[in-house]
Amino acid sequence: MDTIPRQLTQAILLAALTALVSVGIANAGEIRLPDMGSPADTVLSKSEEKRYGRAIMAQIRASGTVVEDPLLTEYINEIGGRIAAHSNDGTHEFQFFVIDDPRINAFALPGGYIGVHTGLIEATRSEDELAGVLAHEVAHVTQRHIARALHANQRQSLLTTALMLGALVAGVAGGSADVAQAGMAVAQGTALQSQINFTRSNEYEADRIGIGALAAAGYDPHGMGSFFEVMSRQSPASPEMRAPEFLRTHPVTTARIAEARNRAQEYPRRMSSDSTSYGIARSRVIVDRFDTPEAAVNHFEQRDYALQDASQRYGRALAYQRAARHADANRIFAELVEAHPQVIAYHIGLSETLLETEQYGAGVESFDRAVELFPRNVPLVISYGEYLLRLGQAPKAHDLLLDLMNNVPPTPQQVRLIARAANAAGNAAESYYYLSEYELMTGNLVQGIRFLQEALLLPELEEIQRIRFEARIDFIREFMTEEQLRQMQRDRGGRTSARNVG
Repeated sequence: MDTIPRQLTQAILLAALTALVSVGIANAGEIRLPDMGSPADTVLSKSEEKRYGRAIMAQIRASGTVVEDPLLTEYINEIGGRIAAHSNDGTHEFQFFVIDDPRINAFALPGGYIGVHTGLIEATRSEDELAGVLAHEVAHVTQRHIARALHANQRQSLLTTALMLGALVAGVAGGSADVAQAGMAVAQGTALQSQINFTRSNEYEADRIGIGALAAAGYDPHGMGSFFEVMSRQSPASPEMRAPEFLRTHPVTTARIAEARNRAQEYPRRMSSDSTSYGIARSRVIVDRFDTPEAAVNHFEQRDYALQDASQRYGRALAYQRAARHADANRIFAELVEAHPQVIAYHIGLSETLLETEQYGAGVESFDRAVELFPRNVPLVISYGEYLLRLGQAPKAHDLLLDLMNNVPPTPQQVRLIARAANAAGNAAESYYYLSEYELMTGNLVQGIRFLQEALLLPELEEIQRIRFEARIDFIREFMTEEQLRQMQRDRGGRTSARNVG
């Protein structure tokens, strides 16, 4: 699987460096009143954390490493949101996402963005273990460990601290290892031993806070320590062997495992069983991990079908689906829907394979029935919308997606799909509008305005649309940097010159 290219890794490091230097300049140039809250605010405010996290997240999205799987995204946000609700004072917003990377790791960015590698999801043995990792990362955010680390290191140069954070972000985001290590080497040349100790204390605090949230959210509080034990057994036998990413960014010691176990004893033991959604998510990760459809099929056919549980049979059907054995997949999905009619993923698989086997009437009817049973479910509507476009039913796809967008906070993938639907339905102006919103969601404000400007040039544009698009442009400009505004001015001048030449 691809990792973030070297150029993007360097851009992430530079973004973190630039952001932190700008914070330092701002702090030096103004007189602050005594801070009555967290001392970390004097170095990096919550609004600044959110802004920098959004900028880094935009670059990660642009790399193409974020998994655009609606079912997987919905699941990781569901479990993460459940934990955050029990560990958050309401001042932090969280967004959970999955990185397509077989290495076992998870990380928290400034501003509440939490990433989980596909390799970590596959490595967990239970939903409690996965929840334990997410609880740990959520605690890093709620305890503001990045800002507190900066505050603790004020005696160091701001450049050193920026380099350390930049290298950390580059490394945990799946970047080129040599770039991250080079950045850390420069930073560590002037780092104090106290920084290492402070990082260790952060890890212990994240464990303590995370275990409390884990128990409050209804998960087994032993899930975190259980996963630590799994990781400890993967420690390299010799220094020459490379340790898993999780161990390098979250050092696990015997003392830390014991501390997590002891802390979990303070809460009632919950013998929770894995949710159906966990099995579905893990099966989807496993199927996509194989380089060829045949390899995925071979993996799930190793065990006799009669001995497989529902999640394993679902994985088998997905593997058949990926191998274009849609009739085989359809038989399994039909069986799963009959046995578990409350599971949305099974309805999606059944509907998709009916359409793939050219049973168009039955496929559309299956999708319609599922939408009636589970109205405005994001993965379901996205899948149905994509198939409606393939069937040439763009107006129906647009109406379905618009209803979802008006009632449920949209994902970038969802907005990009509704742009396709609007264009296919002959509504170019709205298509440009949706494309603009997609660019804004992924952090590209300049391109977002460009799409709106293209829409304003359409001869069929209605007056109400013109007013709405112009107001949107004015709104976006308020959040643009001076450089972005200058870039827009240069673009405008270039278009004018081109028209004059023409």
